[in-house]
Amino acid sequence: QVQLVESGGGLVQTGGSLTLSCTASGRTFSSYAMGWFRQAPGKEREFVAAISWSGGSTAYADSVKGRFTISRDNAKNTVYLQMNSLKPEDTAVYYCAAEEGPILAFKFQGDFWGQGTQVTVSS
Repeated sequence: QVQLVESGGGLVQTGGSLTLSCTASGRTFSSYAMGWFRQAPGKEREFVAAISWSGGSTAYADSVKGRFTISRDNAKNTVYLQMNSLKPEDTAVYYCAAEEGPILAFKFQGDFWGQGTQVTVSS
């Protein structure tokens, strides 16, 4: 089983940028596809982005495409979410997730979850 710890959340103004990090431990990081989900108050958790175990495949929600970039560093057991041009509607708790195996990014669902990190975008 893999353990995930997110960091990098915070308060930012509209149009600003943040980079979230998620560090994994417990199993071979490169065996997992990784992804990010988010949940805003009163809303269901939604998919944001995912990356395959090799990094060769990525997928994004339409709402973040062109603004967010997911990447991974298997040597550091870390996945990143670079968020640019942030909007108030991006305000949510962001969760890192992992799914073992050669999962294509667009099929990512997540089996293991971190505790989440709050991102707040002020207008």
